Amino acid sequence: MTHTPLSPRTRTRARSRRALLCAALLALTVQTTAVAPALAEGPGGRGRSDCVRTEGHLDGKARKVLDITRKAKNDLRLNAVQVRVTVDGREVLTDALGESMTGVPAEPGMHFRAGSVAFAHISTTLLKLVEERRVRLDDTVERWLPDLPKANRITLRMLASNTTGLHDYVTDPEFLKELVAHPFRAWTPEQLVAYPLRHSFWYEPGTSWSYSHANYVYLVEALEKITGVRIDRLVREKVTGPLELRNTQNNFTPDIPRPVLHAFTSDRGLYEESTFWNPSWTTAPGAVITTDICDLARSAHAIGSGELLSPRSYRTLLDPGTVGLGGGTATCPATICLKQTEAAHFGLGVIVVNGWILQNPSFSGYAAIQAYLPSKRLAIAVSATKTATTPDGNQAEVVAERIAAALAPGDPLAID
Repeated sequence: MTHTPLSPRTRTRARSRRALLCAALLALTVQTTAVAPALAEGPGGRGRSDCVRTEGHLDGKARKVLDITRKAKNDLRLNAVQVRVTVDGREVLTDALGESMTGVPAEPGMHFRAGSVAFAHISTTLLKLVEERRVRLDDTVERWLPDLPKANRITLRMLASNTTGLHDYVTDPEFLKELVAHPFRAWTPEQLVAYPLRHSFWYEPGTSWSYSHANYVYLVEALEKITGVRIDRLVREKVTGPLELRNTQNNFTPDIPRPVLHAFTSDRGLYEESTFWNPSWTTAPGAVITTDICDLARSAHAIGSGELLSPRSYRTLLDPGTVGLGGGTATCPATICLKQTEAAHFGLGVIVVNGWILQNPSFSGYAAIQAYLPSKRLAIAVSATKTATTPDGNQAEVVAERIAAALAPGDPLAID
């Protein structure tokens, strides 16, 4: 959910309010597959993608979305933009602009890394298990995570809502130094959580809010022990399977199912391809996902509407008790313990902003957002990749904000 800071400027942003509203999860290992075959095949090389451009005459709303997207691509100097907008689940527009690589046009069915979107799926999985009475949100985790300090005071709710007080390894200078120097390194969960465990907790569990990727590393481990099922299979059973998200999947290697939307970044000081950097540091094994723009829009609608949840669980998804938490203290600066308000707060694996329910991964040249506005049944999904002159930050958010301003002018998707 936080943008991964790889440069001094990015590290500064990670300590600002935008840390609440950016999703982080980087990626990759060099791939040798030729581009031409990749363009002709779907996930795992099995046939052509079913996510295609809107065909035929575009109505006024679709034309407006396309015009906004084209202008945003030019204004932000993006390499590629994929977009899909639906209302009540019905397509308004699906399209892709720009290039995946030089001479290779971007297509809607190209797959990209979806980062923190997995957190929305994992938290929904947790709520499904609660509904099945297999676990309670307020169960403490010492039986599943005996090596986690304060485990007898940390609950599943706290892990999923980022209220444990654990430090975030993604902002740890020593971790960042290693990550920047070795983007192809494979990380284990034990290596990742070792960084936050070097520090004291920011606060007593459950008393404030601060984002930490370590929370979801631990949550995945707990869910696997609770169910005896690997997390990718569990999420497939509870969420992505029922929603028929056929192009959304975990990858245990840095490979991306074909066709691939390639990414490029200047995070290490030079503009370079980052498509296949190793994403194992981003969260626990089994939860490192890729998707396409059609699945992202479907995910936005389903998660944002609570399609898979009871009304009670849906209310918990949107506010598990985080509203009112946060704010600077003697032990936690306000740039870390961000104030959670009714207008802008973190739920269970989702972000709530002015009524919009969203996730917004941004890492190593990839940027995306899934956003849903229940009052309008409006889903917006955008994926974007960078050129050497693209501004810093998640520019997919900017594209989505402009689309939202046109389609729902009274409900700003204001993520700043």
